[in-house]
Amino acid sequence: MARDNLSGLTTAQAGQRLAEVGPNALPQASGRGLARIVLETLREPMFLLLIGAAGLYLVLGDLGEGLFLMAGAIATIGLVVLQETRSENALSALRDLSQPQARVMRDGVEVRLAARDLVPGDIVLVGEGERLPADGALVAGDVLSVDESALTGESAPVSKRPLAEGEAADAETQPGAETGPYLFSGTLVVRGQAVARIARTGPRTALGKIGVSLAAIVQEPTPLQKTAGRLVALLGVFAIAFCVVVAVAYGLLRQDWVGGVLAGITVAIALIPEEFPMVLAVFLALGAGRLARHKVLVRRSAVIEALGGASFLCVDKTGTLTENRMRVARLWTQGEDHLIEGDAPPAGAALTLLQAAGLACAVHPVDPMDKAVRALLGPSQSPSPDTPAEPERTWPLRAEMMAMIQAWRGPGDRWRAAAKGAPEAIFRLCGLADDEVVRLTGVVEHLAVQGLRVLGVATCQTQTAFPDDPEDAPFAFAGLIGFLDPIRPDVPAALKQAREAGISVLMITGDHPATALAIAEAAGLDTSGGVLLGDELAALDDPALAERLRQTRIFARIIPEQKLRIVQALKADGQVVAMTGDGVNDAPALEAAHIGIAMGQKGTDVAREAADLVILDDSFASIVGGVRLGRRIFNNLRKALVYITAIHVPIAGVALIPIVMGLPPLLYPMHVVFLELVIDPVCAMVFEAEPGGAEAMKHPPRRPEEPLFGPRQLGLALLQGAGVLAGVLGIYLWALDHHPENQARGAAFLTLVAGNLILALADASSTGGRLFAPHRRIYWIIASAASGVLALIFAVPALDTIFKVAPPTPGLLASALLVALISGGWFGLARKLGRRPAPAAGVS
Repeated sequence: MARDNLSGLTTAQAGQRLAEVGPNALPQASGRGLARIVLETLREPMFLLLIGAAGLYLVLGDLGEGLFLMAGAIATIGLVVLQETRSENALSALRDLSQPQARVMRDGVEVRLAARDLVPGDIVLVGEGERLPADGALVAGDVLSVDESALTGESAPVSKRPLAEGEAADAETQPGAETGPYLFSGTLVVRGQAVARIARTGPRTALGKIGVSLAAIVQEPTPLQKTAGRLVALLGVFAIAFCVVVAVAYGLLRQDWVGGVLAGITVAIALIPEEFPMVLAVFLALGAGRLARHKVLVRRSAVIEALGGASFLCVDKTGTLTENRMRVARLWTQGEDHLIEGDAPPAGAALTLLQAAGLACAVHPVDPMDKAVRALLGPSQSPSPDTPAEPERTWPLRAEMMAMIQAWRGPGDRWRAAAKGAPEAIFRLCGLADDEVVRLTGVVEHLAVQGLRVLGVATCQTQTAFPDDPEDAPFAFAGLIGFLDPIRPDVPAALKQAREAGISVLMITGDHPATALAIAEAAGLDTSGGVLLGDELAALDDPALAERLRQTRIFARIIPEQKLRIVQALKADGQVVAMTGDGVNDAPALEAAHIGIAMGQKGTDVAREAADLVILDDSFASIVGGVRLGRRIFNNLRKALVYITAIHVPIAGVALIPIVMGLPPLLYPMHVVFLELVIDPVCAMVFEAEPGGAEAMKHPPRRPEEPLFGPRQLGLALLQGAGVLAGVLGIYLWALDHHPENQARGAAFLTLVAGNLILALADASSTGGRLFAPHRRIYWIIASAASGVLALIFAVPALDTIFKVAPPTPGLLASALLVALISGGWFGLARKLGRRPAPAAGVS
């Protein structure tokens, strides 16, 4: 097919066809709508109790109290529905971000588009490790090897050749043919790269016809959510049993069974920490959205917990530490060493070497070094004037031969082949003598220590048929090419931050060891342990490898399969491992790592599917930034759970203790509803908005066995809650001796609400910062709203009757606020005075 036909559709043509045939997408599973969220919320024990209590008050109690309680129940449910809807919207946005991408020719230029925007007639570039985005035909490029098992069940890959003259690109065919030009949506390219023309999209593809939906994602509860669910269920059973005990005790002691039932419901409502699952859902969804805004796409939300605890980051060099913007910097031949400083192609022997390298490059390159060679050759993209547009045969890079080889058929059955790859592989391919290999190895070392990635080039010309095994062909050594890939400007600072955070960074590359060392030193990596080569790694047993991993941070000439051994050895040593990968063979290592990280730009679909995170800009700084955000999310979530547990201690205590002591009840269901309206937004929004502390990346990762909410956090919560409980009970008992019951209850309730808010500020602000910082705006809005409602309750006679409170005297008001400040803020004051930071701040 002529090259003119591969320029693709224009934007206008594509837009018209998209309007005609619709998006290239299969039916998706619908997300949770508003009605479903409401129904799920109403099934929670907390809200069933609220509605039950409101109904009892409407039937048995005061009408005003019943109406207020019902309004409070509706408001509480509405708040939860609002936050759950916000979480669902965040998840929907993330699903949109995670939609597959395709490399498409539009208006004659290669662009990356969402696969759903493809239309029939589009020209797409496909390569190894990518899933085909639609049905079509191979029109140019390599012979592909494609795994069609998703459609046929046959595990053996099948070969795909370019479309022959007379074959229709949109022919109706079925998958499974042993060879042919036709490609099918959802199948995987396992070898080769080429150009395809799209024929069918969306439900018209072979995949769509059998009703498979690749885009549907079933959202399962994360381990954190399951743990919280079990905890809430356990506490719910305990609360209901305790509700029965209180109701019976109240009824027997006071002969008031209706009051006993209401008191029991009050205690049950106070005891159930229904905020746990909601806070987990909100934090994970909003945290994932926050990470996405920092170029880190979360594919599995449970990994957020592990991200902040990563102790080892295993990263690629190219495109992660460096810019992945290769350019040809040196051309070395036996006769000259040519330095390339501009974009103009060289002359003489250097040009001959460059043209030979071009013969070994992909015609439609994806690899940065192939692109660099073809860019220097010039706009024609032609490696030499007498060479056809496409190679006749291609041998891609293999573990046993780290070189790309292509054979081109010329006039008169004359063959010309070229190989480009690791210098030692090229030396072996050419059968060079040992002394020549030693001499050339010195040249390679000289170039590599300058930070250049060095490739060898070989050529072969023959008048006979080219052999099936290229190692049988008479290749001659042509020269060496040095490529420069600059370090990303933000890498040194990010590495320093990782080092200060106690995170060890391993650089894993297929490059020459001298190149790896030069790049590592320039970036600021620890090079004191030297370089471990892939061959050396293969010779080590597991204990020896574990010992080397404690000292060595630079790994060179590593093949993807060896990444899995590195991950397993680090995990066996008790480390929390994050591993980056971009190729098909990286998938096992990404699956095995605690945190699998795929590259969003250079990564293959298989790597992205196996990964937990996708770095959208392929930057190491984004990975370190993700760890920092992971620590922030973990710490804020821990603080929120500590706060939730702490505030339920005084709520349950003041609901129960006065009944046991024979005192007038302090809390009624409407009080608990009011407190829940304060607690839910405070813990779910105020804590999530807190920034990471300045010291978040100054301490080592937490221990892997350290739980999110363990005995230390529980002890801290009980201690904080006991302080507020003591203050509320103290003011209540003192006020009962000196003031009427309703005034005493009003003062105690005011102390409880104010102590709640002060404790929230003390816990949330454990990382410091200005009291009125912008991120705390939501806290002051909630505090102001709560204060306003309290003022209305005390000022409006109808409301203070419903709440069974009376306005406290000025002296009693001042005493209540002072006690609230002390009981809720003592912990924050103790921390400010220089005590050890609290576990709630995430310090291990």
